[in-house]
Amino acid sequence: MNTKKFTILHSNDMHGDFLAEASGKEGNLIGGLALLSGYINKVRKEEENVLFVIAGDMLQGSLIDTEYRGLSTIELMNYLAPDVATIGNHEIDYGLSHLLFLEKLANFPIVNANLYIKKYNKRLMQPHLIIEKAGFNILLTGIITNKIIDSLKKDELVGSFLSVEEAADEVGKICNAYKNDDIDLTVLLTHIGYESDLELARLLKPEWGVDMILGGHSHTFLERPTEINNVLVAQAGVGTNQIGRFDITVDDDTNSIIEYKWQLIPINDQIAEPDEKLLAFIASFKENVDRKYNTLITKFSAEATHPEREIETSLGNILADALACYAECDVMLLGSGSIRLKKLGPLVTLRDLRSCFPYDDTLTKFYITGDKLQKIFSHIMRIENRDGEGECYQINSGVQAIYNDKDKKLESLKVGNEKIDQDKIYSICLQGFHFANCKQYLDITEKALLSEKCSKVVSTSVQDVLEEYLRNHQNIKPRLVNRLVYQ
Repeated sequence: MNTKKFTILHSNDMHGDFLAEASGKEGNLIGGLALLSGYINKVRKEEENVLFVIAGDMLQGSLIDTEYRGLSTIELMNYLAPDVATIGNHEIDYGLSHLLFLEKLANFPIVNANLYIKKYNKRLMQPHLIIEKAGFNILLTGIITNKIIDSLKKDELVGSFLSVEEAADEVGKICNAYKNDDIDLTVLLTHIGYESDLELARLLKPEWGVDMILGGHSHTFLERPTEINNVLVAQAGVGTNQIGRFDITVDDDTNSIIEYKWQLIPINDQIAEPDEKLLAFIASFKENVDRKYNTLITKFSAEATHPEREIETSLGNILADALACYAECDVMLLGSGSIRLKKLGPLVTLRDLRSCFPYDDTLTKFYITGDKLQKIFSHIMRIENRDGEGECYQINSGVQAIYNDKDKKLESLKVGNEKIDQDKIYSICLQGFHFANCKQYLDITEKALLSEKCSKVVSTSVQDVLEEYLRNHQNIKPRLVNRLVYQ
């Protein structure tokens, strides 16, 4: 029996989590790229055959990333030197052409098998990578979440195989073409969410020989990997406070994992020394950003919070009210996922605001009848949409929606503190991203949104609106007032 031991380190959804944070009474440092790099360097020195892989969403979530449009993040990833990465939905946030530019900047391969230039049926990116290590060949490929298409709605040239079933077929194409007796280990890097990873594992044919799915997108923390259809499925939460670690033994004769140990390793100053050179490199970006953004915008009367995207939050209320006030609309539907911090204030700097709301976008006013508005709320408040992967919303003052989970129906909808009139015309505001995906997110077509009166772009920058509103509204009191009620 010819066997070899390997160590696979895997991260996902780093989201620009560059800096360490103090934790506990003793103020021990946790997370951050410098400590993460220190641990990776340590493992690379201690173990013989090490792979470090990233399962998407390196970008977004920090002001440093936003200010440099992802270039800073790729430079920092170059410092970590992953063996391979795949893209997540946020790698496309700065546009398709910019993604391809970032790919050229990366010193590491980025693989994806199911993003296509539709007209020519040609893959957009490198579909797979074969790494030879210790005489063994390891095949890696990448699969993207359906979410990637959301940012590409206006780009008719690019598409993807959307369903998990079609993604499985793409994996089959790669394995059928390249999986042979010389391939000893096959790893899928996915960004489709944990539940979809499990579904994908069930669909993979044993003949394809997939051994492992290392995923992202749903920010799932696991106590142990899940094994389905002889495929090990794992994910490493979110950020840089931890990293997944597989120590495996691979049999060259059967091309399979015969023994493994998996751990979710906490990244702190007890487990590794920070990489001082990387720390200095990060500081060079941080100094430029601090100089520009450390100006005070406003002060809340108390801290505002956004603990979950599926529920009404005090921070969501403040931001939705700000946009509704500016747009003078009846209903403001603010994407909960646009809010990237769990808390903000009482003191709010420009840096805080941009970190909280990093995605700039247009703001457009539409006019729809009450029955269509009721249909929208029935769709966005349904239980199936509150699974951690759905698109949920924060709403403005004067709007209240009550949903009955048991009966799975919208019980009540008030606008302007009055019960909805099915035939009345209401004004509704959406970010450009949500208009482009209105059928999927709101269960209403673009045609229906545009059918009553002419729409109007009320702002080309949501960030500018929020900044000016908060500058001119001091001591806002964060509160929950039962705008979104689930019975």
